[in-house]
Amino acid sequence: MNTKDQLISLFENNKGEYLSGEAIAEKLTISRAAVWKAVQSLRSEGYNICAVPNKGYSLSLETDIVSPQGIAKYLNVPVKIEVYPTLSSTNTTAREKAIQGGPECVVIANSQTGGKGRNGHTFYAPSDTGLYMSILLRPHNYPAYRAVKLTTIAAVATCEAIEAISDVHAEIKWVNDIFVNGKKVCGILTEAGIGVENGFLEYAVVGIGINLSPPKGGFPDDIKDIAGTIFDGPQSDGKNRLAAEVLNRFLSYYEHGSTDYVDSYRRRSLVIGKEINVIKPDSIVKAIALDVDDDCHLIVRYGDGKTESLSSGEISVKL
Repeated sequence: MNTKDQLISLFENNKGEYLSGEAIAEKLTISRAAVWKAVQSLRSEGYNICAVPNKGYSLSLETDIVSPQGIAKYLNVPVKIEVYPTLSSTNTTAREKAIQGGPECVVIANSQTGGKGRNGHTFYAPSDTGLYMSILLRPHNYPAYRAVKLTTIAAVATCEAIEAISDVHAEIKWVNDIFVNGKKVCGILTEAGIGVENGFLEYAVVGIGINLSPPKGGFPDDIKDIAGTIFDGPQSDGKNRLAAEVLNRFLSYYEHGSTDYVDSYRRRSLVIGKEINVIKPDSIVKAIALDVDDDCHLIVRYGDGKTESLSSGEISVKL
């Protein structure tokens, strides 16, 4: 761990407290000058570090910058986390790592220039106001058809995490969108590599993008009526807390093979019992959403009385 990372860890574990330059230098076994240089570097990256004569340095409680050290304070599960200032797409970077044989890890970016949504759509991911992360998994003996379960586990974990750090209730629009107060606050995209011979997953990448607070200038015109946020403004350590809460829950469900999430997914559905549009490759068909089964497929009934179990695809619903 380099000096800057050590200093972030020290500040995160003593957030709001003043540490003298001498104490920091002794703790990190570096010079006072090196401490000052590292502090300046962190300030240039947006860290709000106060300096008071005879007291030292303190990381402001209002700081909300995602970092492995900040997440680690709230994390209950062992996982490798890599944080980048900007990426084209966390999913793209995670997939590249997977193809190169990399181990399981979490890739997080402060902003994305080419965020990916389902079916070729883009995901708006401005800097400072959202959490954008992708979880690279190496499932063992995991059939390809079960990949949808990773998306639904992520949806439940994200809802639970949102509610753990806020006073809002989160709901799920099948299969991969999270809504709060009728507005979309999160999108989930799962991509995978599949073995040609056995049909099992070689790797899976679960991408999660969450809007914590409104971006400067608001959302673009094409999504301003549907996009929402968890909070009205920045929160103290909001991104680190949310990232850890999502990972704690997701990895617990995933690693223990628990199916407890299915009932939670069903209870949080905002489409069951409602009229929806099932968007097919060549048509849009009206239906009633009847239920979500134990595999998290959406059971729908069309106007002619026929029912269908949807394992993938898109739907729309009036909220």
